[in-house]
Amino acid sequence: MTSPNTLASLADGQSARITELYIEGIMRRRLLDLGFTAGAFITCLQHSASGDPAAYLIRGTVIALREEDSRRIAVTDQSC
Repeated sequence: MTSPNTLASLADGQSARITELYIEGIMRRRLLDLGFTAGAFITCLQHSASGDPAAYLIRGTVIALREEDSRRIAVTDQSC
């Protein structure tokens, strides 16, 4: 079985659909409130100069996420 692609694997300008969150607790609640739900379309806008964090566009809002968190968000259809 192959592991799912994660949000952290997106390059600048690449888009995908969220399939699942592997985050628990308050961070999960926060992401769900921001629209990080299954089926949501998300685009990686850019990574910082150091590579962490990265800015993502989701539901008309730009959100910066640390790589630690973006590795715990499964995505699919990266060719969108």
